[in-house]
Amino acid sequence: MTPMKLSKEDFADLGAPDLVYVRQVKAADLLADAADARDLDLDSDQTLYAVHSADGERLAVMLDRDTAFAAAVAHELAPVSVH
Repeated sequence: MTPMKLSKEDFADLGAPDLVYVRQVKAADLLADAADARDLDLDSDQTLYAVHSADGERLAVMLDRDTAFAAAVAHELAPVSVH
């Protein structure tokens, strides 16, 4: 079976535009991914919490899980946890 790739419009049709997921990310990974993050004072072993849209786009990174969930809810999004 060929994997199906869904566009943002496809997710919207499924009712997923408000769904976001929160997952742990190591600061070292964030620092490697984002050039503008290199100026941040982060311990490379520090665990951060990234908020992603349903299609995988990283929307925000927070210092703790509760703040990541609160930020999502404050923006009228429905956060779920990914392990």
